[in-house]
Amino acid sequence: MTRAIALTVNGEQCGGDVEPRTLLVHFLRDQLGLTGTHVGCVVGECGACSILVDGALVKSCLMLAVQADGCAVTTIEGLSTPGALHPVQEAFVNRFGLQCGFCTPGFVMASHALLMRNPNPTEEEIRRDLSSNLCMCTGYVQIVEAVKEAAVTLEQWRTSRT
Repeated sequence: MTRAIALTVNGEQCGGDVEPRTLLVHFLRDQLGLTGTHVGCVVGECGACSILVDGALVKSCLMLAVQADGCAVTTIEGLSTPGALHPVQEAFVNRFGLQCGFCTPGFVMASHALLMRNPNPTEEEIRRDLSSNLCMCTGYVQIVEAVKEAAVTLEQWRTSRT
């Protein structure tokens, strides 16, 4: 038996019929074709599937698609605009905050969520907030530097708009 759901994903209304047990990560990837959200551990440990649901950071492998009915979801694809990366994405590129790239979407989403809550985090706050995501390649130094750079860039952007 399936259930119809309707949600806003990356600013666009969408929906579909899902089995009640369908994980949100699988709905995003398999039904909507948004493959930037990665399936890693499927037990909420690695953070590769991190997205925003109504502005809150969520591991989409731990949320059922039916739970997102009526919600606003932002995936890695929703951060950038045509022809321009989001400042957090740009900082990850500039600071070499990625290697194999598998964990990168989750780290970018977690970093974005952090910077929306705390526009000027300390290194300790960055490390604490990102401890819910795992990377096997970078050693985290470049990721932390990317978040620091993104914080400065976002602050300059906000200042220039006022």
